[in-house]
Amino acid sequence: MILRRALASAVVAAVTVPTVLLTTGSAFADSKSSAQTQHRPTYAELQKNAADTKKAYDEAVAAMKAGLEKLKATMAALNEDSHPLKAARLAAEKAAKAAGIEKAAADRAVTDAKAELDAATDEAGKAEAGKALAVAEARAKNAEAAQADADARLEDARDAWSDARVAASQEYNTFSVALNKAGAAKDVAGERLAAAKECVRVPGLTVLANGLPSKVVAGTTVDFSFTVANGTERTLDVDPLVFFTLRTKQEDQHFMKVQWSNGSGWQELDSVNGPAHIAAVKALGPGARTDVKMRMTIEDKAPADKAFALLAGDASDRYNPCLLGPMKRYDFEVLPVGSKPGKTDDAKPGKVEDKDRPKPKAASNPSAQGNASSKPVAVTDTAKGGLAATGTPSAVPQLALAGGAALLLGTGAVFAVRRARGVRGTD
Repeated sequence: MILRRALASAVVAAVTVPTVLLTTGSAFADSKSSAQTQHRPTYAELQKNAADTKKAYDEAVAAMKAGLEKLKATMAALNEDSHPLKAARLAAEKAAKAAGIEKAAADRAVTDAKAELDAATDEAGKAEAGKALAVAEARAKNAEAAQADADARLEDARDAWSDARVAASQEYNTFSVALNKAGAAKDVAGERLAAAKECVRVPGLTVLANGLPSKVVAGTTVDFSFTVANGTERTLDVDPLVFFTLRTKQEDQHFMKVQWSNGSGWQELDSVNGPAHIAAVKALGPGARTDVKMRMTIEDKAPADKAFALLAGDASDRYNPCLLGPMKRYDFEVLPVGSKPGKTDDAKPGKVEDKDRPKPKAASNPSAQGNASSKPVAVTDTAKGGLAATGTPSAVPQLALAGGAALLLGTGAVFAVRRARGVRGTD
């Protein structure tokens, strides 16, 4: 009974605190195990799970808030004298007090009767005093029994009142436990979704130029292409990242126009505004490749200078929204108008470090990624073994993208990193 009363008092003290702190248990990301390989949730499933656990958490918060209001109302009602349990307790306290008064009076009567008996000097007086003592003792015995019964009834009434308070606090505690569980589930789901959002390096996804000359004469147009090859074991949606620039001191002029074919017409690449995604390739299967036709025109007033192109494969699959293939850099020269370069070799690809990868910017032309006018490029399946000729490295070390890192690409423009998030390796 003492424990119940102490708990009830603690609950009352807690309810009177103006602010209720809603705490959640710590959530930790699951470590890798064999069970994870049996069913890997897709990104869509992770998104749904995060949304569902967030909804459940919000509902748990609302339920706890409602539970707190109910607890306050219940405690307030139990403290009202008109509440049946409080009224029964008060009546029992009154009856117990009356029984105690009666017991005390009966005990005094016994004491007085004994004194009268001791003071009696004759037989008649002693007989009369003896009868009075017997009556007083009978009264005291009845009073003692009545007091014991009243005390028991009072204890039962107090227990019933305290039990109701404890039950109310226990009901509220179930909301707190549910909130902790919902919060932990929400945290785990959020951590898993965040992990899935991290950019992942996929060395097997390559974008390589074909027929891009190492020397281009101003005032001419050259046709070339690039190949997107999927050397991974997964089906990917690929958005090639392309950037062309002439490293001239006249930064306000570009002096070149680059176009790509979507299969039905030519789309202009807006390299002035930075790297752009072009030629979206949907569902490029493992071992598949596709070619995208390109065309570059150098204005006749273009200065003789160095130029370069950047090619990379940004992609996604059902598990990761951000997959990064290796970026290649192709350096070439722009010769003065009317030059006769003779036989010209193709530009050679050079590797670009992750920290130097430029971030694509929004393009102003219809070829911008996600534009309704852009058409996916047709995919041609090839054997996986054929990808060896593309120059894809057999192994690429895990690299981290330095958030906010920048690279001066020789034109006076500074490009932020392509992803301001960490990059994880992939099998």
